[in-house]
Amino acid sequence: MADVAQKLGISIVSVSKGLAGKDGVSEEMRAKILETAAQMGYVAPQARKEERVSSGNVGILVADRFIADNAFYPALYRQVMVRLAESGYSSIMEIVSPEAECKGIMPAMVQGNKVDGIILMGELRRSYLKKVISSGLPLILLDFYDEELEADSVTSDNVAGAFRITNAILKSGKRKIAYVGSIFATSSIMDRFLGYSKALLQAGLPYRPDWRLDDRDVEGRFIPIQLPEDMPDAFVCNCDEVAYNLVKQLKARGYRIPEDIAVTGYDDHQFAQICDPPLTTYRVNLEDMGRMAAVQLLRKIKGKRFTGGNSIVGGKLILRDSV
Repeated sequence: MADVAQKLGISIVSVSKGLAGKDGVSEEMRAKILETAAQMGYVAPQARKEERVSSGNVGILVADRFIADNAFYPALYRQVMVRLAESGYSSIMEIVSPEAECKGIMPAMVQGNKVDGIILMGELRRSYLKKVISSGLPLILLDFYDEELEADSVTSDNVAGAFRITNAILKSGKRKIAYVGSIFATSSIMDRFLGYSKALLQAGLPYRPDWRLDDRDVEGRFIPIQLPEDMPDAFVCNCDEVAYNLVKQLKARGYRIPEDIAVTGYDDHQFAQICDPPLTTYRVNLEDMGRMAAVQLLRKIKGKRFTGGNSIVGGKLILRDSV
């Protein structure tokens, strides 16, 4: 279908509609699609999607960088798995290696027609997402979204969460607040930065570029945090693990938390509670995110014309001793 689309200068979606006899393309274009496909040796699948026997499986795709040393995504996966099981579906997780993501190698579960739909958990390269979307399988993006793609998603209320965290710091009396997170790494980190920035603007405080610190490289791997020369008196971190590591780094330099410097996290997962002192953070509602992603995907699988857009799940501010 991609070859036909390229030859005719149209989208793969248009080719798919033309071959399936669906609305959305003119009769003239449909004829061109069918003629070109025949000339190029296109062979239709043995059964159309609506005639296919259900596999009873849902695929969960996650990039290796989000699962190797990250406790958040296994916990989120568990919630999705529980919700799917309640509806009689089994879940199959496939970890996307950096090589597969870079080269656009399609997941084995998709190539082997082993799943009825896909939940993509954690941000993946746009080029890879486009290739998975072109499979035609129902899918949901979980914990991220992409404005340039027509794909439904379920995310935490990142802007509001970071806004409330930053406001909690401001109420403590601290005004020199930095943000820790590579904002172009994921949509969640960017949105949390926007929430932080909104709180500063409303408080009449200027944004300082030297107080936005990167925490990961271009491949999404954590990197040591380079502290600024002019130290702030508070840090808003994009996740609990980064905050936990930052607290250790600051204490090693002799800073007291929170007397000298306040530090906050995001997610309210294990690092928030094992940190010394325990982190003020924003609790992500994993249960509702998993439930919503499963429900929306199953509606798509069952053939309903359903579009959820970006569904935002609210969380809760958790005040502890790091502020």
